[in-house]
Amino acid sequence: QVQLVESGGGSVQAGGSLRLSCAASGSFNKINVMGWYRQAPGQQRELVATITSSDSPLYADSVKGRFTISRDNAKNTVYLQMNSLKFEDTAVYYCNADMVVRGILVPYEARYWGQGTQVTVSS
Repeated sequence: QVQLVESGGGSVQAGGSLRLSCAASGSFNKINVMGWYRQAPGQQRELVATITSSDSPLYADSVKGRFTISRDNAKNTVYLQMNSLKFEDTAVYYCNADMVVRGILVPYEARYWGQGTQVTVSS
């Protein structure tokens, strides 16, 4: 069984910073891409940032220059450093990971999601 556990959400004033963490645990052979998505009330879930196993990042235009994604492969953890936060960054943030999982007979690829962590930015 694979789990992604997020931490680091909270409330902050506009212009402030938060750092999110997401640790993967369970029976898997490899983690490929890890990423962060967010979902504001009444909105669809949207990509925030992703990072490959070779540390190549990709960002949504709305967060470029403000957010930084990183990962620690030894700890199976992905981070999202969020600076210069804006009111419109308020959302539930979800991490995900594309993994090669240990199957009963053969390994297989699967995507897993964390439970989400609330980020609230007050203007």
